[in-house]
Amino acid sequence: MIQSNKNPFEGAPIIYSYTRKQAIEDGVLVDLTEWAKETGFTIPVACTATVWHKCIEAQQNSENLGECDLVRSFVLLWTLLGAIRRHPESLDMLMFELNYIDKDNKPETIKLKAVCGPGDQSEPVITVMLPSED
Repeated sequence: MIQSNKNPFEGAPIIYSYTRKQAIEDGVLVDLTEWAKETGFTIPVACTATVWHKCIEAQQNSENLGECDLVRSFVLLWTLLGAIRRHPESLDMLMFELNYIDKDNKPETIKLKAVCGPGDQSEPVITVMLPSED
Protein backbone atom coordinates (compact mmCIF):
# COMPACT_ATOMS: atom_id res chain seq x y z
CA MET A 1 0.00 0.00 0.00
CA ILE A 2 1.38 3.39 -1.00
CA GLN A 3 0.85 6.16 1.51
CA SER A 4 1.04 9.80 0.64
CA ASN A 5 1.58 12.69 3.00
CA LYS A 6 -0.36 14.92 0.63
CA ASN A 7 -3.56 16.40 2.01
CA PRO A 8 -6.41 14.91 -0.08
CA PHE A 9 -8.47 18.08 0.44
CA GLU A 10 -5.76 20.49 -0.67
CA GLY A 11 -7.17 22.77 -3.35
CA ALA A 12 -10.72 21.44 -2.90
CA PRO A 13 -13.47 24.07 -2.87
CA ILE A 14 -14.90 25.02 0.52
CA ILE A 15 -18.53 24.03 0.50
CA TYR A 16 -19.50 25.72 3.75
CA SER A 17 -17.79 27.55 6.59
CA TYR A 18 -19.19 29.12 9.75
CA THR A 19 -16.98 31.74 11.33
CA ARG A 20 -16.65 32.74 14.96
CA LYS A 21 -17.82 36.22 13.94
CA GLN A 22 -20.99 34.71 12.45
CA ALA A 23 -21.56 32.61 15.58
CA ILE A 24 -21.36 35.78 17.71
CA GLU A 25 -23.69 37.67 15.35
CA ASP A 26 -26.15 34.75 15.42
CA GLY A 27 -26.07 34.53 19.22
CA VAL A 28 -24.55 31.05 19.26
CA LEU A 29 -21.55 32.59 21.05
CA VAL A 30 -21.52 35.62 23.34
CA ASP A 31 -18.46 37.84 23.04
CA LEU A 32 -16.88 38.59 26.43
CA THR A 33 -13.69 40.10 25.02
CA GLU A 34 -14.11 43.67 26.29
CA TRP A 35 -14.86 42.48 29.82
CA ALA A 36 -12.09 39.87 29.55
CA LYS A 37 -9.54 42.59 28.77
CA GLU A 38 -10.44 44.25 32.07
CA THR A 39 -9.59 41.04 33.95
CA GLY A 40 -6.23 40.55 32.22
CA PHE A 41 -6.96 38.45 29.15
CA THR A 42 -4.97 39.43 26.08
CA ILE A 43 -6.87 37.29 23.56
CA PRO A 44 -10.58 37.24 22.64
CA VAL A 45 -12.91 35.31 24.95
CA ALA A 46 -16.46 34.16 24.24
CA CYS A 47 -18.88 31.72 25.82
CA THR A 48 -21.63 29.62 24.34
CA ALA A 49 -25.21 30.85 24.55
CA THR A 50 -25.91 27.95 26.90
CA VAL A 51 -23.24 29.10 29.37
CA TRP A 52 -24.48 32.68 29.04
CA HIS A 53 -28.11 31.78 29.82
CA LYS A 54 -27.27 29.32 32.59
CA CYS A 55 -24.40 31.04 34.39
CA ILE A 56 -24.21 34.70 33.44
CA GLU A 57 -27.56 36.10 32.41
CA ALA A 58 -28.89 37.67 35.59
CA GLN A 59 -32.20 36.29 36.68
CA GLN A 60 -34.73 38.79 37.97
CA ASN A 61 -34.32 37.60 41.56
CA SER A 62 -30.51 37.75 41.42
CA GLU A 63 -30.65 41.40 40.40
CA ASN A 64 -32.19 42.03 43.81
CA LEU A 65 -28.93 40.68 45.27
CA GLY A 66 -26.93 43.26 43.32
CA GLU A 67 -25.92 40.89 40.57
CA CYS A 68 -26.05 41.73 36.90
CA ASP A 69 -24.63 40.28 33.68
CA LEU A 70 -21.42 42.27 34.14
CA VAL A 71 -20.80 41.03 37.69
CA ARG A 72 -21.59 37.44 36.79
CA SER A 73 -19.33 37.68 33.70
CA PHE A 74 -16.47 38.93 35.85
CA VAL A 75 -16.97 36.00 38.23
CA LEU A 76 -16.69 33.57 35.30
CA LEU A 77 -13.67 35.39 33.82
CA TRP A 78 -11.78 35.65 37.13
CA THR A 79 -12.50 31.97 37.82
CA LEU A 80 -11.20 31.04 34.38
CA LEU A 81 -8.12 33.23 34.76
CA GLY A 82 -7.35 31.60 38.11
CA ALA A 83 -7.70 28.12 36.58
CA ILE A 84 -5.35 29.09 33.73
CA ARG A 85 -2.78 30.45 36.18
CA ARG A 86 -2.93 27.22 38.21
CA HIS A 87 -2.08 25.29 35.02
CA PRO A 88 0.86 27.23 33.53
CA GLU A 89 1.65 24.50 31.03
CA SER A 90 0.36 25.14 27.55
CA LEU A 91 -3.09 23.60 27.19
CA ASP A 92 -5.64 23.89 24.43
CA MET A 93 -8.46 22.66 26.72
CA LEU A 94 -9.02 23.24 30.42
CA MET A 95 -11.79 22.00 32.70
CA PHE A 96 -12.76 24.25 35.62
CA GLU A 97 -15.61 24.77 38.07
CA LEU A 98 -17.70 27.90 38.48
CA ASN A 99 -19.69 28.73 41.61
CA TYR A 100 -22.74 30.86 40.92
CA ILE A 101 -26.28 31.54 42.13
CA ASP A 102 -28.92 29.70 40.09
CA LYS A 103 -32.34 31.00 39.07
CA ASP A 104 -33.81 29.79 42.38
CA ASN A 105 -31.25 31.80 44.38
CA LYS A 106 -29.39 28.63 45.35
CA PRO A 107 -25.61 28.28 45.20
CA GLU A 108 -24.59 26.04 42.33
CA THR A 109 -21.30 24.63 41.08
CA ILE A 110 -21.00 23.82 37.41
CA LYS A 111 -18.19 22.24 35.45
CA LEU A 112 -17.10 24.21 32.40
CA LYS A 113 -14.62 23.70 29.61
CA ALA A 114 -12.42 26.41 28.12
CA VAL A 115 -10.95 25.70 24.69
CA CYS A 116 -8.16 27.76 23.17
CA GLY A 117 -8.12 27.43 19.41
CA PRO A 118 -7.78 29.38 16.21
CA GLY A 119 -10.14 32.23 15.47
CA ASP A 120 -11.30 33.38 12.04
CA GLN A 121 -7.82 34.68 11.17
CA SER A 122 -6.00 31.78 12.90
CA GLU A 123 -5.39 33.97 15.97
CA PRO A 124 -5.73 32.36 19.43
CA VAL A 125 -9.19 32.69 20.99
CA ILE A 126 -10.83 31.14 24.05
CA THR A 127 -14.35 29.72 24.11
CA VAL A 128 -16.03 28.72 27.37
CA MET A 129 -18.65 25.98 27.12
CA LEU A 130 -20.32 23.12 28.92
CA PRO A 131 -18.29 19.88 28.87
CA SER A 132 -20.85 18.35 26.48
CA GLU A 133 -20.50 21.19 23.95
CA ASP A 134 -17.89 21.50 21.23
